[in-house]
Amino acid sequence: MNAEVHDLKACEVSIDDARAELERLLSDSRFRVTERQKDILRYLAERRFNGCDEGVKAYSVALDVLGRPSGFDASTDPIVRIEISRLRSALDAYYQAFGSTGGVTIHIPKGMYIALFPGTLIAHEPDEEAHGVVVPAGFDGAQDGSIPGSQLAARQRGRGLKFAGVAAAAALVLGGAALAGVEFFGQQVVITKRPTVYILMEAAEARMQGEASQTRDALMTALTQFTTLTVAKAGYADIRSVERSGRSYEITIKYYGDADDRSVWWQIADSSTGDLLKSGLEKIDTSGKSPALIREEMAGELATRFAATRGVINNIEIHGSPEEALGNVCVLRAEYALDEGGRDQVAQSRDCLERSLAEAPADPDATALLSRVLLALPGSPDEGDMRSRALELAKAAVSLAPLSDRAYVSLMAAQFASGRTEAAVRAGNRAVELNPNNSDAAAKLALVLYSAGYKDAGVATAHDAGRLVENAPRDAMLVLALDAYASGRYSDAALLAEQINCTDFLVSTLRTAALGQLNSPDAPERLAEIKSKDPDFERSFADRVAGWHLQPDIAAGLEAGLAKAGAQIDASAVASVKTP
Repeated sequence: MNAEVHDLKACEVSIDDARAELERLLSDSRFRVTERQKDILRYLAERRFNGCDEGVKAYSVALDVLGRPSGFDASTDPIVRIEISRLRSALDAYYQAFGSTGGVTIHIPKGMYIALFPGTLIAHEPDEEAHGVVVPAGFDGAQDGSIPGSQLAARQRGRGLKFAGVAAAAALVLGGAALAGVEFFGQQVVITKRPTVYILMEAAEARMQGEASQTRDALMTALTQFTTLTVAKAGYADIRSVERSGRSYEITIKYYGDADDRSVWWQIADSSTGDLLKSGLEKIDTSGKSPALIREEMAGELATRFAATRGVINNIEIHGSPEEALGNVCVLRAEYALDEGGRDQVAQSRDCLERSLAEAPADPDATALLSRVLLALPGSPDEGDMRSRALELAKAAVSLAPLSDRAYVSLMAAQFASGRTEAAVRAGNRAVELNPNNSDAAAKLALVLYSAGYKDAGVATAHDAGRLVENAPRDAMLVLALDAYASGRYSDAALLAEQINCTDFLVSTLRTAALGQLNSPDAPERLAEIKSKDPDFERSFADRVAGWHLQPDIAAGLEAGLAKAGAQIDASAVASVKTP
């Protein structure tokens, strides 16, 4: 028993009080966890109540709670670590936001799977293994980017000074390629910034005003978690006379409610002109839901609608910015290009991001996106150097913005590309923790998990990502399509792959292989389309598989489907590919 557990047990409450806190917490809709995580917490607590003082093994949790087979191996399947890591984060978030009742809390100590019930709030320690980021001098937060709640405001106020050294480090990481873009033939460079939003929410009826105000506060919190916007304080009187560094938008929301549902009507206007740009209506079914859960669902839907990469405001930013503009619009266009898979678009994004960083080396968003873009441009002679640079950029992005889900998504991708699967999964989990409403981050984590061989965890995470939005993200759909293919459900795989709005080679390969397995007459045509884009596709297929980091069984299955479509691929070369 470690010292932390010994000390915590010494200040535990009675079993009756512990049981009461467990039931209260599990019934509170503000405790945002999945049903799987609730089941794990109840399991750990019940084992503790029944006299298990040393905790349980991951094997027991996997079999008894998650339904894994008896051959489960925690060293190759991290599902238990993933779920309990998220459970610890959810416990911290809940108690820091809402406090405890009667001074009772629940704590799962690091290194053990046991539920303790101390009479005081003890924040969970970060993971023992750091993510490998460079922590700036003077920053005493955790290496995974978390900051104790009592220090958060002070850290934000001092951020400009704290990260001065990191800006210089980022400039060094960028190297000569970035510095080459400082001068643009004497022309003035347009640098776009993150847009600012001002929120005004009013109730349609006076009796609903308190509920509307609480929903507005929840919305502002959810918007800040996206880090794609700058959120101004509530109210925006006289904002059109305020000088701003970027575009700004007024979001006016009217809140309606009756016995069966809650709905909001919203409109977005340009702050400088007052022009109406977009409006819409969102509705939440209230059946069986507490007021707190209704608020959180409404806030999450609105935040996603406004602030996601493909949300309303960022879509306006992309289409309203000059083609040659740098800065934030380069970041948004890069995210679109990466999702759509066009190599030419990705290459253009690289140029835009390099020039943006030459102008502003300490831009964490541009740093993070350049890291991901470099990884999406395989086949270059210096691919190994690009991977190394991508990892350094991702580390710099996390150091510059330790609360940014964008930064941690880039770190996840770079770690995975470098063969550091466990570190990649930790970074992905951190991205999801920082912004639970970002379905794209969850989907990208799902693809990393599935590609690394953690198929059940990947599929479960893909389903979770799809439930957050109306249209499942590209990577979530890809995971489900790959799983359908691996399970021999080729019709489902072909249908799912066709629904992915993406032209990259993995999606195209999956579509063609599924049609090949079905002996479809369309398969040779799809194969011809791939070869028209890359005449060396058959010869270079093994290299592409290595770049995708797919497990050997998945790669071999795709090769078999391509062969049925008419491809001539060296199966021995595919079989010899090593994965991280």
